Amino acid sequence: MIKKSIRRGLVAAAALTLSTAALAGTAQASTTAPWLGYNHVTSGTGVWCVQHLVNDYRRASGQDAIDEDSQWGPQTDGAVRNFQQVSLGSSQADGIVGPATGSKLMNYSWNDSAAGPDGSCQPYVPTYS
Repeated sequence: MIKKSIRRGLVAAAALTLSTAALAGTAQASTTAPWLGYNHVTSGTGVWCVQHLVNDYRRASGQDAIDEDSQWGPQTDGAVRNFQQVSLGSSQADGIVGPATGSKLMNYSWNDSAAGPDGSCQPYVPTYS
């Protein structure tokens, strides 16, 4: 009887640990998504996702939103560089959305349906595995 209770307690503890880890984990997008920015992908859904996600940061920091037009241009490049300076440090502010920047963007605001673990931008934004 005691062994059964201990086993049930261990199973319950393991289940709680797994569910907590799942909720506390970081958003996973695509490790195979192409990098975004000049000399990489400059139009399409991935670019729209970057524009949309960087706007979450810009609104929260009191900046005007950029156009979400799915086209990489000076406005998007500047917004990404600004985000990178704040979130990654100025030495990594290159305007390219690779895994480091993509991971930060996908995890900036889980209140946004495009981000977070179930976000619609997952397949289009490169991140670490």
